[in-house]
Amino acid sequence: MQKKKPSTPYTVHPGVKMMQDWVKNLPVKTGKSLDEWVNLLKKTGPKEEKEQKAWLKEQHNFGTNAATWMIEYSVGKSPWEGDPESYLIAAKQYVEDMFSGSKTSLRPIYDKLLETALSIASDIKVCPCKTIVPLYRNHVFAQIKPTTKTRINLGFSLKDTPFTERLVDTGGRAKKNRITHCIAISQLSDVNDEVIVWLKKAYQLDSRKAL
Repeated sequence: MQKKKPSTPYTVHPGVKMMQDWVKNLPVKTGKSLDEWVNLLKKTGPKEEKEQKAWLKEQHNFGTNAATWMIEYSVGKSPWEGDPESYLIAAKQYVEDMFSGSKTSLRPIYDKLLETALSIASDIKVCPCKTIVPLYRNHVFAQIKPTTKTRINLGFSLKDTPFTERLVDTGGRAKKNRITHCIAISQLSDVNDEVIVWLKKAYQLDSRKAL
């Protein structure tokens, strides 16, 4: 009998599929698989990472991202990138690490924020990274970030929505980042109806899929 996979509130990060597609298309586009390129890099490429990146870009026409991925793969720095199951294991550990040590007391607040966000709609995807927990619909519409030992910043993609005393500017508009607004969350009672309103609005603003 096949073992039942443990349930998780997390979804495979979109970057994993992007990595899978890149690996799959490498032989078609370049004539070599990822492992073949890594073998070539190790046998005939430079030894230092900076020179390796330049070699891949200048001698073999790879872009910056592709060169970086290949170098990371060659030294085992990104073991989960193309593997959904490994990502989900890593995602759980990212959250454990984020809310450990001096930030342990923030974990109940995180759990409540996560529960609140997931209650808004069934298609919300939670895709933890090492320092933040982004929430996706079609794009990132909000993110949870433990910023200090006593505060989580709940960020939103709210475009031109006016700022308020509580809903403050992240600087995202000026930098053309998706996360434009945030609310400071320091205690469970801060996760209130106002937070739900802004989560719903950010979710609704992300109604169109990328072309």
